[in-house]
Amino acid sequence: MRVKHVAGKRLEPTNHARPLLMIFRRFVLAVLVLACAACSKPNCDPHFADAAKPVLTNPALASRTDLLCYEGYAVMHSGASRTPLWVAEHLTSQRVEMAKTMKRKNTFHADENLSPNDRAELADYVRSGYDRGHMAPSGDMPTETAQYESFSLANMIPQHPKNNQILWEGIEDATRDLARETGSIFVITGPIFEGNSLKRLNRRVLVPTSVFKAIYDPGRQAAGAYVTRNAPGMEYQTLSIAALENRIGINLFPKMPAQIKETEMPMPTPTPHRQRGNKNAPVEVE
Repeated sequence: MRVKHVAGKRLEPTNHARPLLMIFRRFVLAVLVLACAACSKPNCDPHFADAAKPVLTNPALASRTDLLCYEGYAVMHSGASRTPLWVAEHLTSQRVEMAKTMKRKNTFHADENLSPNDRAELADYVRSGYDRGHMAPSGDMPTETAQYESFSLANMIPQHPKNNQILWEGIEDATRDLARETGSIFVITGPIFEGNSLKRLNRRVLVPTSVFKAIYDPGRQAAGAYVTRNAPGMEYQTLSIAALENRIGINLFPKMPAQIKETEMPMPTPTPHRQRGNKNAPVEVE
């Protein structure tokens, strides 16, 4: 760019140089905008124990995956199943108490951070007979933003109503009680797809056969998991993290010592609100 100088004074660029100056300014502005956007993106690391995100050890799961980071959770989403593969949260006693003050708003929405071909749409669930089942529950979310983001379909699976609204609700509640008791836990929740005759909603969204919730208590250096069938019934399993990881093909806690993974901690008994005082209580099975 040419700039004329007369008697030590700087003059404005010539008409020939002015377009180049405008291009340069636009380039600098674009760089600043991109830098600001990168700085404003939520950081996933706080949702993971030791800032280590889960690793897909089954290569079949890795196709068309996207990692999304939100205020209240992180999710590894699969465009093949149009569901999450795992959803990670860090629950603290303070967060759980804050979440209790939030009024639920059912703002279910397709996730615009995913391509239309890979994401679930609201229409996929219409008259399907399945709930849009949260993996990171809205009841865990301490702010309006976090609650809205929890209603993204990227955080949902097709879940049988009599699982989602009864036994699974009890497991979610037991998990929050544990966070209140211990002060801090890391939770990873997700679907399990087993067998050769899996169903899809609207020929698009894969229906899980089971659902898991893995819990790590760093204060006690202990961990364990729940698994339930995605079906009516009050039966559930508890198992070690190692056993769950072998079953689902995901290394949920990459930095967790093997001894903790292989030792199942005592898991709280789920107490669904609809079943309290009822003989049809949750039953743990081997």
